[in-house]
Amino acid sequence: MIIDWFTVGAQVLNFLVLVWLLKRFLYQPILNAIDKREKRIAESLADAANSKAQAAAERDRLQGKHDAFDKERADLLAKAVEAAQTERKRLIDAAHKAAEDLSDKQRKALASDAKALSAEISRRAETEVFAIARKALTDMADASLEERMSERFIAKLSELKGSAKTTLAKMLESTKEPVVLRSAFDLPSKQKAAIQKAITETFKHKIDLTFETAPEVVSGIEMMVGGQKLAWSLSDYLKSLESSVSALMKPDSMKESKVAHEGRS
Repeated sequence: MIIDWFTVGAQVLNFLVLVWLLKRFLYQPILNAIDKREKRIAESLADAANSKAQAAAERDRLQGKHDAFDKERADLLAKAVEAAQTERKRLIDAAHKAAEDLSDKQRKALASDAKALSAEISRRAETEVFAIARKALTDMADASLEERMSERFIAKLSELKGSAKTTLAKMLESTKEPVVLRSAFDLPSKQKAAIQKAITETFKHKIDLTFETAPEVVSGIEMMVGGQKLAWSLSDYLKSLESSVSALMKPDSMKESKVAHEGRS
């Protein structure tokens, strides 16, 4: 077989031209396109990685804020609970104190009312006893009530003995203050003179008396000197009545009386 080298050379040349044409107009654009696409893909991947990193950083930042918010919320809640408990305790204590104050005021008011009622009962009883005694003494004897009181006071002077008499005598001798003799009403001159004489004879010493009227000395006479008192009064006979009234007016007694009354009802 005879080789046609011209034909071979022409075909080789055609092939080389074809390869150059393919490379120039087909492969190279394709390669360039592939390179550009790979570059775009690489850029996209880089952008995606960057975005992912930014997203992760933002997520971490938001998570940090969320954690801080949760902590702050928990702290605020704890403070609010503590404040609520403190306020609750304060309100309870204030309510207890208000109740105690109210109870104390009620007890004081009740005690004051009882005291006032007892004083009123005692005053009325003393007034009635005074009136009855005056009428009884007037009806039964010629002597007045003033005379009877003076006689009883003089008798009380004569009954002084021992240390009581000695102490009172020393005070009468040493006092620089006036010796005051008080009675519920003005004493007649005769009774004043009798009392003055009895005191002088009892203590063997001339004593100047100052006579005063004191309505609270119910139907009686009292002598004041240096803080000491020598007295006789119908009030002495009313002490048991006053004690009974005072005991009756105590809150417990009033409560028991009320319960008993309700029980009877």
